[in-house]
Amino acid sequence: MDARQLKYFLAVVDAGSVHRAAEQLFVAQPSVSQSLRTLERDLGSLLFHRTGRRLVLTAAGHALVAPAREVMRGLELARATVEAVDGLLGGELVIASMPSQSVSPLTDLIAAFAAANPLVRISVRAASTPADVGKMLTTGDAELGVVAASPTAEELPGLEASHLETQRFALLARDEAALPAADPVRPADLAGAALIVGQQGTGMRRVADAVLREAPGSRFAVEVEHREAVLPLVLAGVGIAVVSDSWRALAKAAGACVRALDCPDSLAVSLMHRPGRLSPAAAAFRDLAAG
Repeated sequence: MDARQLKYFLAVVDAGSVHRAAEQLFVAQPSVSQSLRTLERDLGSLLFHRTGRRLVLTAAGHALVAPAREVMRGLELARATVEAVDGLLGGELVIASMPSQSVSPLTDLIAAFAAANPLVRISVRAASTPADVGKMLTTGDAELGVVAASPTAEELPGLEASHLETQRFALLARDEAALPAADPVRPADLAGAALIVGQQGTGMRRVADAVLREAPGSRFAVEVEHREAVLPLVLAGVGIAVVSDSWRALAKAAGACVRALDCPDSLAVSLMHRPGRLSPAAAAFRDLAAG
């Protein structure tokens, strides 16, 4: 068993087929197939069930995925550590983030990090919930994660967390006429409002559900999974959006009216990572965030 075989194995797992894996690896398809056969022979177990062109992981294949990702992560860490001896002169930092927190605080953190380390390429991967971020960190698809959850929520198991900030909730509308004059706005004062809400399982949706219960005649006009569509829908006059404070600056810059929402809910925003040594780029980002 060698690193190349594990790399090809994971490529097939992620791509779903030998053909797509070979394309992504920029190698010939027979090279990937031969590597898988050799790996299976070395391990003495089939890693995939082959049904026509489809490959489905066997129990042995499933068991190999996590250790294989750990090996590849260790190799990447070793390479990045050596390359960083003379400073962060390249490499890639992969961060998983929930949508609203990619607006803030992640934007400012990335701006500061990029100014200090302009040759490090940063990739931000989308994750809808804290559990999604945790999964990406556990599998090695990302090295750092930004999550937002209720302060009373259970911590993600097997991960270390550093608190970044606490966010409260706000309302966005196309103009001042669409919102009560008070700031903050009480949920009961939103009687009859058409609401733009996020998907189930998010803090934004939890607070929107509370508004719906307290505001007589209010309704959900749009339920949107694509968080980037919230502000355009607000500016188009479709309804009032319940969002986290991370949207304030962006919404004001776009010309929307912003009011604080009078509710006890808040979001604890944290930077997450797996225990153990981080790559030099990830460690530098964590230190910057802590500062």
